Amino acid sequence: MTLIINNDHVSRLLTMEETIEVLEDAYKALAAGEAVCRPRIDIQIPTSDPQKAYQWGTMEGGKAGGYFAIRMKSDIIYETEYKGVRSQEKYCKEPGLFCGLIFLTNTENGEPLAFINDGILQHMRVGADGGIGVKYMSRKDSHVVGMLGSGGMAETHIDAFVSVREIKKLQVFSPTLEHREKFGQWVRDRHGLEVKVCDKPEEVYKGADIIAGCTDSALPVIDPDHLEAGQHVLNVGAGGMVSKEVQNLIDIYFRFGNAPSPEGLPEFGISDEFITYAARQDKDYGFKLKQKGQRGHGMVMEDRVVYFKDFLEGENKGRRSDNQITYSERGNLQGNQFHAVAGRVYELAKNAGIGNEIPTEWLLQDIRD
Repeated sequence: MTLIINNDHVSRLLTMEETIEVLEDAYKALAAGEAVCRPRIDIQIPTSDPQKAYQWGTMEGGKAGGYFAIRMKSDIIYETEYKGVRSQEKYCKEPGLFCGLIFLTNTENGEPLAFINDGILQHMRVGADGGIGVKYMSRKDSHVVGMLGSGGMAETHIDAFVSVREIKKLQVFSPTLEHREKFGQWVRDRHGLEVKVCDKPEEVYKGADIIAGCTDSALPVIDPDHLEAGQHVLNVGAGGMVSKEVQNLIDIYFRFGNAPSPEGLPEFGISDEFITYAARQDKDYGFKLKQKGQRGHGMVMEDRVVYFKDFLEGENKGRRSDNQITYSERGNLQGNQFHAVAGRVYELAKNAGIGNEIPTEWLLQDIRD
């Protein structure tokens, strides 16, 4: 039988500690050549609304003797602006609904194992990346987190941080007072931390050991004028990469890795987070955030980069002093994450008897594909 696993199932089964564990194993497997993935690829097609595009996005990867997974997203994307702040919005079928699915297979016999809604798993794997960066690059005595943002990504990131460091205090700012106060109370109740709900974004930096940008802003939110010596920095959203001014302050850039190039075609290897194929390539939707032909950011700070494989091979131990400012990000390895985390969710669901079953025969045929 093939399992259908929804977000409620995932939230009941998957812990942050397990997510961090399986992702570390996945990065080790990729560094050893036992796993493979490719960058995210988007396909854009015009709709009847000149301001909106249909976007199909996929990322995929797998491991020898384990699982393969492809994450698929079907979206209508458009942009809005409110009080000078521009945001990308999306939906599937109608606003408020989304279609993100993970298709999991067995790499030993090709069997379709599961379809999994990606909502909870998506937040968990991104938060776990933040935790891995903190584990390898932050000071061992890091106790205070400065957080910009108070949504779902902020929740999973604080979950990850307390899994790898003895966090005692959170300083948080987001533009809406009600949201940041609600998040602050959630952190108090869930983790028992001291929480300072800040009135200004610059307040989160003072005395913090870890600075985390977890927002849906289209522009960089990490402020170079307020970073302090010894801090570890990470950023989710907000253009995907910190500003040039922040980069100039970074001493060590921990990038987990780059997706491997196609076999026999090393010149086709890219470090970009995503690439886009488009119908009617002359079509201009008026997008300012993801402009026509834009690629996701790739390698930066090449003179200061450390990869996951460097830790495994003993070539680099990361931070060399308590005064260095460090930065971490995954790189274009999204496809390597989903087979690992989705595979663990599938195993947990099978063991717990959770999920909706459909006959695997419905997905098989006797005509050669």
